[in-house]
Amino acid sequence: MAITKQKKEEIVRDLSDKLAKQKAIVFADFTGLKVKDLSQLKKKLKLNMAEFKVAKKTLMGVAFREQKIDVDTEGLAGELALVLGYQDEVAPAKVVYEFAKTNEHIKIIGGYLNGMALSVAEVVALAKLPSREQLLANLVGSLSQPVRGLAQVLNGNLRGLVLALSEIQKSKVN
Repeated sequence: MAITKQKKEEIVRDLSDKLAKQKAIVFADFTGLKVKDLSQLKKKLKLNMAEFKVAKKTLMGVAFREQKIDVDTEGLAGELALVLGYQDEVAPAKVVYEFAKTNEHIKIIGGYLNGMALSVAEVVALAKLPSREQLLANLVGSLSQPVRGLAQVLNGNLRGLVLALSEIQKSKVN
């Protein structure tokens, strides 16, 4: 069944709006993915402020051109889906990568981040990065380490002084 011109324009407008708001895109081939599995993936993506969008490659190409994003959708193999991340640049790649580990019917076939097209290897490397929260926790730990060491050194001096004073007091009592 053919899609009417009006419906195509509506799809392109919707895709174009979503592309304008995105921070990162992961291209995925979802050939053979069951509806139940797709629903699970969509729920995980929603929790991470990301979205799974499917449309014809030609319509995606039009939306990409409208947003001045240089991506050749026709050159991407399989049934193409866009995973759009709206808040975190790494979250879409992480979710799709983790999901692909347990489901062979979804494959990462590329990505787009900060005006650059990404290869499969680059998207996988992005997905393997620690989360933002984990990186911040590591930074805080690294920054607090010298302060903790200084506090221990100062406590050691005080402890030594207290021990010396208690020994002097014991010697005066005897």
